[in-house]
Amino acid sequence: MSAISLNIIPENEAERMAAVHRYEILDTPSDGSFDRVTALAARRFGVPISIISIVDHDRIWFKSRHGVDVQQIGRDPGLCASAILSSDAHVLVDASTDVRSLTNPLVAGDFGLRFYAGVPLQTSDGFNLGTLCVIDKNPRPVDQAQIDDLKDLASLVVDQLELRLAARQALEKAELMAREIDHRVMNSLHFVSGLLTMQSRSTAAADASAQLREAATRVAAVARVHRNFYSGDTEEVSCIEFLRRLAADLSEICGVEVEVTGDEGTVSTTWIQPIGLLTNELVTNAAKHGAGKVTVTYTAEGDARELSVCDEGEGLPKGFDPTATSGLGMKVISSLVKQLGGKLTVSDNPLGRGACFRAALGTQLDAHS
Repeated sequence: MSAISLNIIPENEAERMAAVHRYEILDTPSDGSFDRVTALAARRFGVPISIISIVDHDRIWFKSRHGVDVQQIGRDPGLCASAILSSDAHVLVDASTDVRSLTNPLVAGDFGLRFYAGVPLQTSDGFNLGTLCVIDKNPRPVDQAQIDDLKDLASLVVDQLELRLAARQALEKAELMAREIDHRVMNSLHFVSGLLTMQSRSTAAADASAQLREAATRVAAVARVHRNFYSGDTEEVSCIEFLRRLAADLSEICGVEVEVTGDEGTVSTTWIQPIGLLTNELVTNAAKHGAGKVTVTYTAEGDARELSVCDEGEGLPKGFDPTATSGLGMKVISSLVKQLGGKLTVSDNPLGRGACFRAALGTQLDAHS
């Protein structure tokens, strides 16, 4: 950079170069859509040369060049380096008599440049990447209508760059989501495998048919959790909104009213699936063994997170111990609570009849931890 005249370096050069790199345009192959723009610009002005240039650190690289074979020139003698210093058109109708260009090697040297008109390729956030310019070795007049046309053509070039950037970003997001979906599916398959393993060891089921029906119910629960999980491309998700969507499904399936209350807040997308599966087990358990409305409550105070599910039924048997039961449902619940780094407790419903299952959840649920 020290070999380049400081008077052609914009004040925002670092940010401008970051914008240049954002579009990943430097040293890319020739492209018909850009070549058509330079050909059209040359015809509009009746000149032999038209160029789409990108101003790099120490060079001016030509994305499209009509009427010239050179791919790039040094930044210092290039008129495009001066053209990006302003948002206005940079015009030399006779460079041999213009004080701005008398010493420029392209003007004073063998090339013999006499006419130059360039407009900056300005991004939506105000950075000049380079220019669309037209060049002639003979002086020539230029009118405002021609300059306006050149500006419109330059806008088309920037539009192309923006479209390609958006397409690339969309593809990157799609690839990221595909990897995330693969990860979630793999986790789900591991969970289903674990369920089936636990089910195969269960002594509660009367026959193979009942075992299969129970397994199908659990697999459907995994699908239900996935259906209600919309994370987009974020790394965290609103837990309460997810629980409300899931509860609406469970209310219809179980035939009971399921109400969700609690605190707003986000958790890592990694933990939404086990939270959903735990909620599914607790709600279906409450609907099966309890009565009345089922209430799901999620609280988040600092690092303390808790998920509780309460019903309005007869309550728990005296001395009930969730860790001592042989039922598959409680084994699944205990496994999910452990996965979430939490602790399960049971009690009577403090609002009256019924039972409450509470899972104090681990601090790793915090998306920012």
